[in-house]
Amino acid sequence: MKQKIFTGAAVAIVTPFKGENFDEVDYDALGDLIEFQIDNGTDAIVICGTTGEASTMPDSEHLSVIEYAVRKTAGRIPVIAGTGSNDTKHAISLSRQAESLGADALLSVTPYYNKTTQDGLYEHFKAIAQSVSLPIILYNVPSRTNLNIEPATFERLCKIPNINAVKECNLLQIPETVKRCGDELNFYSGEDGYVHFLMSAGGLGVISVVSNIAPRYMSDMVKAYLNGEIEKSWKMQVACQDLVKALFCEVNPIPVKEALNLIGLRAGGCRLPLVGMKPENREKLAAAIENFRNIGGIK
Repeated sequence: MKQKIFTGAAVAIVTPFKGENFDEVDYDALGDLIEFQIDNGTDAIVICGTTGEASTMPDSEHLSVIEYAVRKTAGRIPVIAGTGSNDTKHAISLSRQAESLGADALLSVTPYYNKTTQDGLYEHFKAIAQSVSLPIILYNVPSRTNLNIEPATFERLCKIPNINAVKECNLLQIPETVKRCGDELNFYSGEDGYVHFLMSAGGLGVISVVSNIAPRYMSDMVKAYLNGEIEKSWKMQVACQDLVKALFCEVNPIPVKEALNLIGLRAGGCRLPLVGMKPENREKLAAAIENFRNIGGIK
């Protein structure tokens, strides 16, 4: 059995930007967001992932944000650094530097655009894993990368000691992957709307967008399941569905940044090619937040 990196809900945290073209990281705002997360029960920080807009950051900025998150978190909860790339050499470089900066684990997405074969996926992740000592969470998100890690490939990858877990967005293949990997691979949901289903397959939690605005709720939902309060967890999953839909009514992280701004936490805007929300979607988002607040989901 592989050691658990975290149990519960980790926040896929946004990166706040400032400036005329959002060309600067707002470190003061990022610090406030990290403190908000820790104060409200989040179980880990995932920095510089998709929600963190890492794909818009030059390496120097990317690594600076990881360094800041590690320093600000100060060991209170794990910091998981996004270091994936469609260039294996680049992913290795980012991963090594994130390890030297003090990250507790790495999140590595499947190669995108140039893609690869299943054998290529194995060699890509093997090379990254052999370059560091940190545990690695693979990130399987076919809707963004147009590339799926198949269960047979997970079976090969889980034999590599520091390939620890997967953030899985292709939930339909979870039963086959669990069958092949057993307890040699930990599972985290990459879909806020389907956490309960993954928990029923032995999952440990979720890497969550919703946690940006409702960290305690998402953590409590997972822990209710793990504590045997299955019905309570299910009711919490159902109760947050409208909010989940609103937070993904446009491309992530456009809505979640708007949501943070709406509840009084500075997130700034998104860097191009992402743009601001359409007014009608902003209204729907505001209504969903208010409804969720009324049931106690946002404190």
